[in-house]
Amino acid sequence: MKKCDCPEGYVVLLKKLATGKSVLWLFLLTMAVYSLMLFWSMPRVLAGAPEMRLFDMSPSGYSYSQALSLLGALGKTGRAAYLFPQLALDFIYPGLFAACYSLMLVWLFSRRFPLASPVFHLALLPLLAGLADYTENVLIIRMITGFPDISPGLVSAASAATVLKSILTSICLTAVLCGSLLLLKKRTVPPDQGGARGSASR
Repeated sequence: MKKCDCPEGYVVLLKKLATGKSVLWLFLLTMAVYSLMLFWSMPRVLAGAPEMRLFDMSPSGYSYSQALSLLGALGKTGRAAYLFPQLALDFIYPGLFAACYSLMLVWLFSRRFPLASPVFHLALLPLLAGLADYTENVLIIRMITGFPDISPGLVSAASAATVLKSILTSICLTAVLCGSLLLLKKRTVPPDQGGARGSASR
């Protein structure tokens, strides 16, 4: 049976949406929300415990005792700020991240590879990272609202979601970097090519 070399439906759809302008505006919006969390909502949560690190910013995960220590150190005010505005903003960010980086990868790779290339499957990774982020957020909400009566299993599940989100996000960023380098390499004229053209014109 002959293998179909047609691109997947989602690749075709993303290619239609992945214009330079749409990628740029999504990137700016995504970074704006991320900056708002990083420089405003997260410091508000950690106002009473500045030496601590939030669950969202713990890429290697956290133990049951660490989770209890953090939630206890934050106090009632810190836990309330974690729910709002931090997690409220963090329910906007994963969707923006998923859309932005999926389109960005398609935009970058479409300038170097045919649409039938399996490299476009990497565009699914930001969607998975966003899903892991949403899962993490839901579990964090359960930990905050249930504190101090939270189970080790809940903390383990939240920690696993955090680690998975961090891994997928790192792969996405690496893919974007590789795509950018390939794009730059494609647009660079090799020195010998310029020389060959010069010789042919003589």
